[in-house]
Amino acid sequence: MRLYDSRKRIMVTGGAGFLGSHLCDKLLEQGHDVLCVDNLFTGTKRNIDHLHSHPRFEFMRHDVTFPLYVEVDEIYNLACPASPIHYQHDPVQTTKTSVHGAINMLGLAKRLKARILQASTSEVYGDPQIHPQSEDYWGHVNPIGIRSCYDEGKRCAETLFFDYHRQHKLEIKVARIFNTYGPRMHPNDGRVVSNFIVQALQNKPITVYGDGSQTRSFCYVDNMIDGLIRLMESPAGFTGPANLGNPREFSIRELAEKVIAMTGSTSEIIEKPLPSDDPAQRQPDISLAKTKLDWEPGIQLEQGLVQTIAYFQELLAEA
Repeated sequence: MRLYDSRKRIMVTGGAGFLGSHLCDKLLEQGHDVLCVDNLFTGTKRNIDHLHSHPRFEFMRHDVTFPLYVEVDEIYNLACPASPIHYQHDPVQTTKTSVHGAINMLGLAKRLKARILQASTSEVYGDPQIHPQSEDYWGHVNPIGIRSCYDEGKRCAETLFFDYHRQHKLEIKVARIFNTYGPRMHPNDGRVVSNFIVQALQNKPITVYGDGSQTRSFCYVDNMIDGLIRLMESPAGFTGPANLGNPREFSIRELAEKVIAMTGSTSEIIEKPLPSDDPAQRQPDISLAKTKLDWEPGIQLEQGLVQTIAYFQELLAEA
């Protein structure tokens, strides 16, 4: 391990993405050196433009499906398209990013004896048959559906992480991330928060799939980044997986109505057919994160939406 003092050299794969860029910000704020690795498939340079002049920040354009040879103390593996529109665009590449990417990053961590965190997802639970979802639930996943490239790719990545931990004694951390929102979301990623805000700000019809009764739990990005860092810094004996998300549950229609009210939009809500394998409910049980990480999200949906709406207003004004 390269570690010489309390300042670490930390690699963030997917570092130009929504979550990754916020993580880079926070790690730099804590005084670390940050190597941001991204192939810019869904990440954008705009998310990290403000960091290029920072003396402890370095950007490397690289695809994690190919090996990478660098010297770092810790690795946050966030690289993978995370929205259905993006991960279904090239499903084979999505699976490769999760599986080959995990193999390459785990191999690097093994060589360096570095601690590594996997950004897994609530999608490993599929369309859950228990509610809320706790980490000991194995999931209800369609292995051959249109979402499988992401769901099963992330499940396989978790398998690889735990096998490296058992076989090579590698220090791993696995975070199961539930719906997260905030500034720097991609405006065209098809996720409900960004979709609804962009549609509302343009006074376009807000698209709800099905009758909008399906539920989601929305965690503001600042809270999520705090959870990821707490998990990485937790004692070596705790590997996770740990659910990270906001347990407060909203229906999709409730979210649409809230966004319309907060933006002062004239948008109408229209219904479209429900996509296949779309989960009816999604709510994390965060008891483990509360106990092991002393973590729970403090920023509620209304507060977070204020910041997120302001970001998209600025983004649309520039277009």
